[in-house]
Amino acid sequence: MSLAVIVTRTLPGARDTADALRAAGYAPILSPMLRIVDTGFDAGLAGGVEHIVFTSANGVHSVARADLAKDIRVWCVGPSTAEAARAAGFTDVIEGDGNADDLARTILASGAQGPLLHIANEGAAGNLVSALRAAGHDARFAAPYRTEAEASLCAGALTALAGPAPVVLLLHSAKAAGAVAASAPDLSNAAAVAISAPALIALKDQAGKGAWIAARPNEDTLMEALAGAAAALCP
Repeated sequence: MSLAVIVTRTLPGARDTADALRAAGYAPILSPMLRIVDTGFDAGLAGGVEHIVFTSANGVHSVARADLAKDIRVWCVGPSTAEAARAAGFTDVIEGDGNADDLARTILASGAQGPLLHIANEGAAGNLVSALRAAGHDARFAAPYRTEAEASLCAGALTALAGPAPVVLLLHSAKAAGAVAASAPDLSNAAAVAISAPALIALKDQAGKGAWIAARPNEDTLMEALAGAAAALCP
């Protein structure tokens, strides 16, 4: 029997994760703990901008219909975000391999000139833009969407958690983990696999079958951490 993996990531990215899990032999259960709410994009913020910064694929999707130049330089936090940017038609994509702080350092080290616009959800305003402004850049922030927490894991996920076989809870963000924690499910039969240490904090010590953290905050190393968990749970 395939190991059940509860995917808490937001849509549409959760579907991509589920496809990858199925291809690897797992049994994914889609249970996004955050939903995207469109708040509108102020195109005026993009005036004169020479660089766009995306720290999630959701940021790319949120401006897919905006009239942004496709040849503008785009900085992406990791492979999944870069893939989304290329799929949206952007042609000059710089792909990072870390978190938002790492991306800010990469931008600063590159000697990039000209105004930059960070597009993300409203909860992401802060460190990246502050770091760029502190270095003298004209850095702006736009929040075309926000995320709202779901009240509970889906029925299928709760059924899996109540069953006899171990289950993996896959965590892509600290906010999703917080939503899971707030819903207070019984995780005694679950292992937590998180994309980063912050993504695990809200559920620290709650997963009865142990916790694993990706070596780097990206999808590839998250899958490697999952493989480690699977080996321990299903020897």
